[in-house]
Amino acid sequence: MADAERSVRGNVAADPGTRAATARAVLWVLVAVLAVRQMAAVLRQPPGERLTDLETWTGEDGILHVAGSLYDPGRFTGSPFAGLVLKPLTASAEQALGVVWTFGSLLLVAALGFVAVRALPSPVSRRTTFLAAPFAIALLMVSLPVRNTLFLGQTSILPVLLVLLACFVARGERLPGVLTGIAAALQPTILLFAVLLWLTGRRRAAATGGVTFALCTALAWAAMPRDSWTYWVHHLAGAGLGERPDGLANQSLHGALLRLGLEGPVEIALFLVLAVAVTVLGLRRAARYARDGQLLLAVAVTGCVAVAVSPTAWQHQLLWVLLAVVGRVGTRASDRLVWPAVVVLVLTLPGKMLLPNVGALLPVRDNVLLVAALGAACAAPFLPRTSPYWQRPVATDYARPVASRFAWVPLLPFWRRVLSRPNLLLELLLIRVVYSAYAKVRLAAAVGRPTAEEHGRQVHSLEQWLHIDVEHWVNHTVVGISWLRDFFDYYYSTFHFIVPLAILGVLYVRRPSDYRWARSSIGFATVLALAGFWLYPLAPPRLMPGLGFIDTVHGAQDLASPDFGALTAVTNQYAAMPSLHFGWSLWCGVVIMVLAPKAWMKALGMLHPLFTVSCIVATGNHWVLDAVGGATVVGLGFGLTYVLAGPRRLEAPAVPAQPPGPAAQRPDRAGQQDDAGEPAAEPVGSKG
Repeated sequence: MADAERSVRGNVAADPGTRAATARAVLWVLVAVLAVRQMAAVLRQPPGERLTDLETWTGEDGILHVAGSLYDPGRFTGSPFAGLVLKPLTASAEQALGVVWTFGSLLLVAALGFVAVRALPSPVSRRTTFLAAPFAIALLMVSLPVRNTLFLGQTSILPVLLVLLACFVARGERLPGVLTGIAAALQPTILLFAVLLWLTGRRRAAATGGVTFALCTALAWAAMPRDSWTYWVHHLAGAGLGERPDGLANQSLHGALLRLGLEGPVEIALFLVLAVAVTVLGLRRAARYARDGQLLLAVAVTGCVAVAVSPTAWQHQLLWVLLAVVGRVGTRASDRLVWPAVVVLVLTLPGKMLLPNVGALLPVRDNVLLVAALGAACAAPFLPRTSPYWQRPVATDYARPVASRFAWVPLLPFWRRVLSRPNLLLELLLIRVVYSAYAKVRLAAAVGRPTAEEHGRQVHSLEQWLHIDVEHWVNHTVVGISWLRDFFDYYYSTFHFIVPLAILGVLYVRRPSDYRWARSSIGFATVLALAGFWLYPLAPPRLMPGLGFIDTVHGAQDLASPDFGALTAVTNQYAAMPSLHFGWSLWCGVVIMVLAPKAWMKALGMLHPLFTVSCIVATGNHWVLDAVGGATVVGLGFGLTYVLAGPRRLEAPAVPAQPPGPAAQRPDRAGQQDDAGEPAAEPVGSKG
């Protein structure tokens, strides 16, 4: 939630025995933990729910068999050559095969990470070389394609590894061609890599790849003619195998067009036209990046083209998109992380966590992996290595805190706020992902009714002892005044999200440095509130039996039902302490009070927390002490931001005098302006 500064000071790469070595050790421990977790997640599933593609061949005695057609059960989606490769496994017991297969797949993931790191375009810093391998392997393990591959028992990691070995490890022309041809026999669209070899001048390797693919396919046809006919002719290279082609699991252009409602000859014709256009544009870009010395990026772009133009591109076949993270996009250092962040988020999180459930965004959310693949293949403006910004992006200017009146507070230099506004796309993704995680944790914190009601009685008793138990009187008074009840119901349901988002939007446009301060403080407050929901589940007044509260917003709740009505199916009814309704509104009031330039604006801003605390009590949704808890987490949020980043008020760094002339236009000085091109030399945050 904050703009993390490099926490390692000095030249880390030059001292690999200390901080860099510690970081590397932590990453390798993370890799080991992820590997154990992935194996446990697969193997603890009962038979029939794990390695489902392999268990297509499992008989009643638990031994794999290949009696009949590979495609009769409707699960196996690989090519006939893939089935031929798997045939020696038919003598293995299912339990032993599950362990060996999962462990072997993890070894392939590790090998893939090592080869990918070896293929990074030069020059590569010593620190990157030192830390890249465990970081890459950990990233691969948490990606959706690898997790899906391990769960299904698929072979989709092997073709990717074979292509990388062909491009970066194998020597000469014959062996790279053979490896590419074998990979294409396992996954036919990989034959596009033979075209890439041809376009980059390696025509002998390209021809060898085509011949190897033909020989492997012919071998499988001779060994399994019925299955080969089913795959290549009846199902048009596997297009009709597996799940429905219009399902969300198919992230190809064909699947997207079917989901948009197109079908028949019109859909096929449009798909072919788009596939040709993507293939031509993508392969031309890939060849250009290969000639530029970015062969790993060229491989990723070609793989993304294969994903888009394949009739079916299942989730376990999308590792190519993750490899596109090596591309560099953006001339500013502050924007350089946007592309890798987008790729990592898309490849590790489901689409519903990235985009809200809004009708206009559903086509993008349902095809987010395809959009990422098309972006890498055809649209992302990856920098060439000849660009002056390749090694030296426009520097980020950090603001210098003013002297603090609370000098005794031990400020930690964990991050520094910058003068330019952050990248909008990255901020929107950050807000959406954090809110999705917040919603999931909030829902997961639900407990049984007795515990929540016991906590409710504790809070009610404490309020009675403090003589602040006004909830019942306020609730029934407001119910008797219809216009006031309608006002509080509307205010409770409407302004909880609108006001904080509006404030963040205004600060983003007008005062970017203050935006970072405000965004960090509300983020910390929300995380602390999640801890409260988890540790102290609390029944609000409206869900306390026998106290006579009236739920004016949601209507009467059936307390006799174990599910408490339909609302409990979508939200945690016991996430009441602390009240984020009041906490967020108080945050809004404080931010307006601090930053608004006029007194009437400050007074108007404080009305929002006043109205909010009135409505949460009047509607029976919170106790008075819930509001106290909300104020506490907001105060802690501001305090943490202060301790970790310093005071809100900032001073711009001094701009060294420069002689007029071309030197003033060098890229490393361009950072003296923010994204809007406005000079950043005057003090920031001094108003209000």
